[in-house]
Amino acid sequence: MKNKADLDVRHNLAYDLPAGIIVFLVAVPLCLGIALASGAPLFSGIISGIVGGIVVGIFSGSQLGVSGPAAGLAVIVLSAISELGAFDIFLLAVAISGLIQFLLGVLQAGIIGYYFPNAVIKAMLAGIGLIIIQTQLEHALGWGGFNLFDIEGGNIFNEIAVMFQSISPGAALISAISLALLILWERPFMKRIKLFQIIQGPLVVVLLGIVLQIMFKGSNWALSSEQIVAIPVPENIGAFFGQFSLPNFSHWNNPDVWVVALTLAAISSIETLLCMEATDKLDPFKRVTPANQELKAQGIGNLVSGLIGGLPVVQVIVRGTTNIQSGGRTKMASIFHGILLLVCAMSIPKILNLIPLSSLAAILLMVGYKLTKPILYKNMYKLGSSTFIPFMVTIIAILITNLLTGIGIGLVVAIFYVLYNNYRRPFNFEMGSQKDGIIRIELSEDVSFLNKANIQRALNKIPNNSHVIIDGSRCKSMDQDVVEIIEDFAIHCKYSHIRLDYIQPKIKTQQMETPWKALEHAIKSLPKALHIND
Repeated sequence: MKNKADLDVRHNLAYDLPAGIIVFLVAVPLCLGIALASGAPLFSGIISGIVGGIVVGIFSGSQLGVSGPAAGLAVIVLSAISELGAFDIFLLAVAISGLIQFLLGVLQAGIIGYYFPNAVIKAMLAGIGLIIIQTQLEHALGWGGFNLFDIEGGNIFNEIAVMFQSISPGAALISAISLALLILWERPFMKRIKLFQIIQGPLVVVLLGIVLQIMFKGSNWALSSEQIVAIPVPENIGAFFGQFSLPNFSHWNNPDVWVVALTLAAISSIETLLCMEATDKLDPFKRVTPANQELKAQGIGNLVSGLIGGLPVVQVIVRGTTNIQSGGRTKMASIFHGILLLVCAMSIPKILNLIPLSSLAAILLMVGYKLTKPILYKNMYKLGSSTFIPFMVTIIAILITNLLTGIGIGLVVAIFYVLYNNYRRPFNFEMGSQKDGIIRIELSEDVSFLNKANIQRALNKIPNNSHVIIDGSRCKSMDQDVVEIIEDFAIHCKYSHIRLDYIQPKIKTQQMETPWKALEHAIKSLPKALHIND
């Protein structure tokens, strides 16, 4: 379905450019932090952010998705660099993984993403929201790495007292004012003012944070260097381009490189497809991203990132939701954020290094809250246990383990409920009324071996001298196990004086051709008992 946001990029620049600035500001510390956690050069995170914004943005079909380095891959990258022995060898694996991803897109593998239930996708968003809140509280309050749950002695009340003593007043004040501004910007009366429709709240928050950070210098409220953005500052343009690096092509025949490449391609593709679907659900225009095109775009991005010294690129939900919450409408917001990363890393890294992390934390806290609002849990609970339990299990598993493991656990639970519901509802069993006394068994569209027990139990309840109609008119597929049960029942009818009618499928699908012929042959052995209704 096309709309104005799809057709005319120029008319949406007023929304996309401010959103791109906010995504850029959020992406800077994330790119650096993920590179640090991955054991890679800090600038490699900036490179992957640039590639994710510009290269992937150009080739992607996603209007609101934003790509870049992902925290979920940090442990894998750290292990891979250690295993391969050098960062330039790892870069070769990244480039090869891009080729594999592009091939997956050509082979139409993007459909895999549509097999994840909505409960799991919504749980992924909610879980990420909780993780964002958990991780950003440290920056919002300036705890400096303090962990309330790492208690080595004393009691919890003493630890809470220590926690409050460790709060940085400057960081806490900046984040408090920033949160108040962001909440105010969301009020309906603010949205009616044209100026505030053009100027986005997060941008004001960042600028105010810089002003306050400068004002606090030399006082007890001053922020430490760990509480401010830190981008590498090259001495000249040559030093800037010297931070790019090429892969070591001499290891192209190293089997370990190919194992790492396959691992990166598989995990990156799954994470991208999940984030893509989640972003589509948040899209106010309800556009649907072409999954195979997205795999190709990610493949091109990883190929380029690996060739110039960047980390693996995936579509990332934090920057995508930040884009949506900041008013982005088309892919220009993502491309513009990539251009800003490139230009600002080259020209004004010292200005970016004035931004307090507490300002960015306030923006992300709002993003996290919107992903995991209490009303979401209430609405999921109303949908019943088969939806709510996989939803909650996925969230808890994500918090305890990691994103991909948690999604896998949630998917297993969701599949269990699908199988259980299929087991419970293979047919509709209706006893005869006083008028006609006919027992009707209406089969569902798909009858599998999981339904054997229930069908057998229902047939066993049918008394002698009954008139039974097995209605298969809606049936499109039937396992041989179920066919044999009905065949045996047809033989039983011969000796129990049961009149058996079987209504054949209205649509003769290939899956029903063999079962139908087998049933037809079995039931025809009952003289004067078969009445097939087309």
